[in-house]
Amino acid sequence: MLYDSDHVEPKPEWQRDYRHVGVPISGLTVEAIGGTARDKGKNVYALGLIAKLFDLNVEKLRSLIQERFAGKDASVAQNALNAFDAGYSYSLGHLLETFRFADSQVRGVRQVVMNGNEALAYGLLAAGVRFGAGYPITPWSDIMELLRRELPKYGGTFVQCEDEIAAVSMALGASYAGRVAVTGSSGPGLSLKVEALGWGVMAEIPLVIVDVQRGGPSTGMPTNVEQSDLNLACFGGHGDSPRVVLAPANVEDCFYMAIEAVNIARRYSVPVILLSDQAIATRIEAFDEPNLQKVCQELPLDLSPARAHKPYDLAAPEGVAAHRPPGTPIVDGIYPVVTGLEHDEFGHPTSSPKLHTQMAAKRRKKLQALAATLPRPSVYGCRSGQLLLIGWGSTAGPIREAVDRARAAGQTVAALHLRHLHPLPLGLEEIFDAFDHLRVVEMNDDGVYGYGQLAGLLRARYRNQKIRGINKADGLAFKVRDIVERIRHDVEEAMTKN
Repeated sequence: MLYDSDHVEPKPEWQRDYRHVGVPISGLTVEAIGGTARDKGKNVYALGLIAKLFDLNVEKLRSLIQERFAGKDASVAQNALNAFDAGYSYSLGHLLETFRFADSQVRGVRQVVMNGNEALAYGLLAAGVRFGAGYPITPWSDIMELLRRELPKYGGTFVQCEDEIAAVSMALGASYAGRVAVTGSSGPGLSLKVEALGWGVMAEIPLVIVDVQRGGPSTGMPTNVEQSDLNLACFGGHGDSPRVVLAPANVEDCFYMAIEAVNIARRYSVPVILLSDQAIATRIEAFDEPNLQKVCQELPLDLSPARAHKPYDLAAPEGVAAHRPPGTPIVDGIYPVVTGLEHDEFGHPTSSPKLHTQMAAKRRKKLQALAATLPRPSVYGCRSGQLLLIGWGSTAGPIREAVDRARAAGQTVAALHLRHLHPLPLGLEEIFDAFDHLRVVEMNDDGVYGYGQLAGLLRARYRNQKIRGINKADGLAFKVRDIVERIRHDVEEAMTKN
């Protein structure tokens, strides 16, 4: 345990668990770079100490420091480098000889370290997205800034718009032009986007919308976590407007689910909402470096001539629209139209009751076809028993650890984490039937009827009254002990009733 001995004195009881090594970091930083910048320099000095202790790549760290301070005066970067070098040069005595790292059997595994917003943005780039539009809002803004910086490197464009409505409309226009585009926001921005989202559903335009959830409603708690946008994501808007809703479980999942969202949007010509949350957005995790040769894809425009073209063909397999980019030559000269009005197979507006019924069924049919392809999520823990915990989004880790503790205490508890929320994968009812009680762990209010938003969706889908909620809406993430205590309470209550 390295500590700044200028400001910290270890308590005697801590000595039982840790070997303490005191370094006068504050004073040594002043010696290295002077007194004016010591508060900012201490972290970089400590980085030098850690680099020496862990035998990190010094040249790479120095280049990262220079890159980090590149926009500031040259003296700022030089001070940071001086602090780093001083920390690296400090003698830790026999510490390096006393504690040695064991040889690892996984040294060949390359890992990357990033937060959820970064992983999601890089996933969109890997998926071939080359146009984005957005408006700043916490905690989505990091994704917007990264895309703004990185998209031009791949021939793409990101536009910061005047408001959320303009952002989703620009993204829909880019997708209509043949590119799968992205827009994003948090809950307040998604509320503003839903009217244009309805146009995207009616016109059957592929689009990815990122919603990094925060506390609500209204402007709510901008820097706190909540999972209260699910109903808005699944059903927000007027009329029947089916769309796809996905929710990554961790930082690594953000990368791969962004690619999946793009591919679903393209395959089914449908808007896809990617529900992240503030806890995943800012959480930093290490995961195995993706095989970029395998996962990266380009989405070239196909402008080859078509003899005839009905984008909304009612006989199309799975009800999927088949758009051709504007500018595609249509040999028979009958060019289609894209509109938010109800339309016939060529896109021409219609008020026909029969066609409206057929087109509504066609748009619904796509989601039913997608549901049949979704993998059934695996159960963590026992395959049957007293209690099944169901979660989504950033609750995955606390739920799993709570299950481990409950099972260690002799309880038959398991967990099921859902990543595909709308439509739901097939076969979940068979998993539910194997447990006496079902509890949905989610960060939103108990609701009028005593359960949260995913619990309500599952109760409506499966008509299963065993589904109840474990909810919290205080803007803070679940603690493992909170879930463990609720498990204990529910199991004991069930045993008493039996």
